[in-house]
Amino acid sequence: MEPTKDKLNLIRSSLIQLHPTILTIHDESHLHVGHNGAKGGGHFSIQITSQAFEGKTPVQRHQMIYEALGDLIKTEIHAISITAKAPNE
Repeated sequence: MEPTKDKLNLIRSSLIQLHPTILTIHDESHLHVGHNGAKGGGHFSIQITSQAFEGKTPVQRHQMIYEALGDLIKTEIHAISITAKAPNE
């Protein structure tokens, strides 16, 4: 499996615990070639919809995602763009 697909699968498997109804992950690392952080971890964009986000503020939703990602934030992810919604949004 390609390194990019490995990282996407690691991210996806970490976020499954939030029971998403929609989960889209894009590797945007190619947009940051030459950027100092491009060496250490990837740049990703995540769109996630989950009932777990119902009644949560945007900050709380992001905290839930960071918690689910755990050590991937320190190793595989340099930057992440998050769009997190509840199903009724």
